[in-house]
Amino acid sequence: MEITDIRIRKLGSDSKLKAYVTITFDDCFVVHNVKIIDGKNGAFIAMPSRKTRSGEYKDVAHPINSDFRGRLQQQILDEYERVLESGEDVPHYEDDESL
Repeated sequence: MEITDIRIRKLGSDSKLKAYVTITFDDCFVVHNVKIIDGKNGAFIAMPSRKTRSGEYKDVAHPINSDFRGRLQQQILDEYERVLESGEDVPHYEDDESL
């Protein structure tokens, strides 16, 4: 499975949540709402999740092995850094009505 597109939607606030990401796999499957979070040990990704009745958060979609998770995270964070360094005019999440 190859990652064929990564779209970054930066947030305009100064919170730990830095961006939402949409990832396309093999030009035929999309996952929305992956989050880039600035943690105490650096940036990491959080997969899309939902809150259960008990108040616990469960991932809706996620990698099933650590190798793929690492590759996914690295490609997303590389693209995020590229967007930040390029000054590319990527729409902010609040401005994107398609989400």
